[in-house]
Amino acid sequence: MTLTVKPANPNFSSGPCSKRPGYDLSQLDTTILGRSHRSKPGKAMLKKAIEDTHEILGLPEGYLVGIVPGSDTGAMEMAMWSLLGSRPVDVFHWESFGSGWLTDILKQLKLDNVNNYLADYGQLPDLSQANPANDVVFTWNGTTSGVKVPNGDWIADDREGLTLCDATSAVFAMDMPWEKIDVATFSWQKVLGGEGAHGVLVLSPRAVARLESYTPPWPLPKIFRLTKGGKLIEGIFQGATINTPSMLCVADYLDALNWVKDIGGLAGAVSKSENNLAVVEQFVAANDWIDFLADSKEIRSNTSVCLTLKASPEQVKAIIQRLDQEAIAYDIGAYRDAPAGLRIWCGATVEASDLQAMLPWLKHAYETVTA
Repeated sequence: MTLTVKPANPNFSSGPCSKRPGYDLSQLDTTILGRSHRSKPGKAMLKKAIEDTHEILGLPEGYLVGIVPGSDTGAMEMAMWSLLGSRPVDVFHWESFGSGWLTDILKQLKLDNVNNYLADYGQLPDLSQANPANDVVFTWNGTTSGVKVPNGDWIADDREGLTLCDATSAVFAMDMPWEKIDVATFSWQKVLGGEGAHGVLVLSPRAVARLESYTPPWPLPKIFRLTKGGKLIEGIFQGATINTPSMLCVADYLDALNWVKDIGGLAGAVSKSENNLAVVEQFVAANDWIDFLADSKEIRSNTSVCLTLKASPEQVKAIIQRLDQEAIAYDIGAYRDAPAGLRIWCGATVEASDLQAMLPWLKHAYETVTA
């Protein structure tokens, strides 16, 4: 088998993800570098990042956006440490990161009244078990399992508890029912291909009300504190970050947001990701040796696409190595806690043409290794 066309961009990592098409570091606005993030232009730059995020995502009126340290992990832990404890908690998890939030809740926060709803890789737990009186913690898209929540219909409109959603590999690639979500967290390094180390925290008015009416019984490090004297620190959501951010990363994020605007906004980004998934779906349908880890199309992720192969773990590893060595596909192995297989990022910064060029090489590598 002779293959000649290689992907123009072989970066299919699920985080940090591929930079946007046409990305050019020299085109970033770096005039802020060397200035304080608390200077007038520094604050203005951070405020623009917040406002553009709010606008592009179509967040409801009254929802707040803040830039926080520690990537999505930092944002999610900040939310859990600050908000949980006043009500029982329902935790829905079906992959490693969701399971990590359960570990934090049980072993770090040491909450007692916790309901654990677990599903195997490739499946979803029964979301209808969510109690509207309880706080709910879940991931929208299981980055390491390729399984997403299909919709928010299972979340009650008249709920008493809060919904805390780790949405890091979903935001900007999936339609989110924001009115169902009280807290959402994500990082720039996923769907937008931004740089790591910074997280985004989205709060509903209900979440703000909880912050101002409830004080957790445990000490909060400064880097987690969202209130002072029982009131929300509003500056965090206006560009006055808790600690010093990388302004180069902020410039990079603004570049990505401008690109989203150029491709048709949120709808354009979602469509691009869904079209990428369709390329993989066509390939899987034509080859009986590969399948999706997700057990149904309804819950199949269109960003972190996880695949199983009719091959031993050793053979899968050899396939991944061949594709890496030939500069066909980088970083496509399944997450270390997941079943052996592939994880191919199909978010909006990936071009369908690169997927179309890569997949025949994947087939060739499979046939060579398993012959």
